[in-house]
Amino acid sequence: MATYSNNSYAVKNVSTSGSTVISSIASGTVAVSSLILSNTGTSPITVSAYITRSSVNYYLVYQATVPVGGSLEVIQGNRVVMKTSDSMTVVSSTATSCDAWVSALTAV
Repeated sequence: MATYSNNSYAVKNVSTSGSTVISSIASGTVAVSSLILSNTGTSPITVSAYITRSSVNYYLVYQATVPVGGSLEVIQGNRVVMKTSDSMTVVSSTATSCDAWVSALTAV
């Protein structure tokens, strides 16, 4: 039986071309239990988040609006399991106006 450890991943100032939150997983799995995107800017923003597997992007959320001072919890109450070579990317419509936080269980 696999053993899991609690981990968190963060990106400050998500870019308009995409910021990798979880890099390509070398081996095992990562069970993402929470993904929070926060608007740190002075205008509403739109955000997208996706997992890339085998060069295909699978969106968890696509161009969702986050109001000024607000946040969006994309994953809550369930887990999204990422496998070997998967990566998670977040995109914001406005540079330096979004922070991303992920809580996950990582197989060790």
